[in-house]
Amino acid sequence: MILLRFLSGSIEITAATLMLKFNDLEKAFYINTLLALVGPCILLITTGIGISGLSEKISFAKMICLFGGIVLILISLKMK
Repeated sequence: MILLRFLSGSIEITAATLMLKFNDLEKAFYINTLLALVGPCILLITTGIGISGLSEKISFAKMICLFGGIVLILISLKMK
């Protein structure tokens, strides 16, 4: 999980640096769009790893609630 978060942070910093380098609104928007795809993927993978590690300690109902919350976050990202 830690490595995925470092990877995600590195991608974010690289994207910010590219936006600064290009100094163009259209390219910055394109880079930001790519980040919008990376963020939820990292969220799902790290949450899946965390829940699989805690599966013996967390009840099934709590796991369902956690995944339900993640689904709601992803749905809210797609809403206009």
